Amino acid sequence: MTRFAAWQHVEARDGFEVVFIDGLRYAGETAAVEAGEAWAVSYVIELAEDARTRRAHVSGLSAGGRRDVRLEADGAGHWRVNGDPAPHLDGCLDVDLESSSLTNAFPVHRFGLQIGEEADAPAAYVRALDLSVERLEQHYVRLDDCERGQRYHYASPAFDFECEIVYDEVGLVRDYPGIAVRAT
Repeated sequence: MTRFAAWQHVEARDGFEVVFIDGLRYAGETAAVEAGEAWAVSYVIELAEDARTRRAHVSGLSAGGRRDVRLEADGAGHWRVNGDPAPHLDGCLDVDLESSSLTNAFPVHRFGLQIGEEADAPAAYVRALDLSVERLEQHYVRLDDCERGQRYHYASPAFDFECEIVYDEVGLVRDYPGIAVRAT
């Protein structure tokens, strides 16, 4: 397993993300400009052995000020946001940060899909500008591999967005069209 990874954000925003990996703990930072708004997000995400999110601490800085949000999951699909129950997230097993390319690796790793298999992966979605937390429906379909790695068709109906994401040999995002490309 790699100890760190970095992505250049493209098209949707201009920015850069770096993450340091220590077992099941991911500590990262993203700074970007999107639609004329600058923001920076720091995160620490902890996964359980089964790759389900257990905790996430996300801090952000934007023109709106500094913000901080803490998410805790019980591993069975129940969440707390800043200590309060979050029933709108029931059934979510992953956290997905708008600011991050890393977080699209968690459900893919957890599923271990074979070519042709597909799965829904609703996630606790944390917005970059204000760190608001909402439910995000997502769908993954495992495609044939390519020379650069595993390919998945990804769909997020709320954003009317679909693309083909390529993952490297350890399951990290290599190419997320319209969002980011792996720098290292």
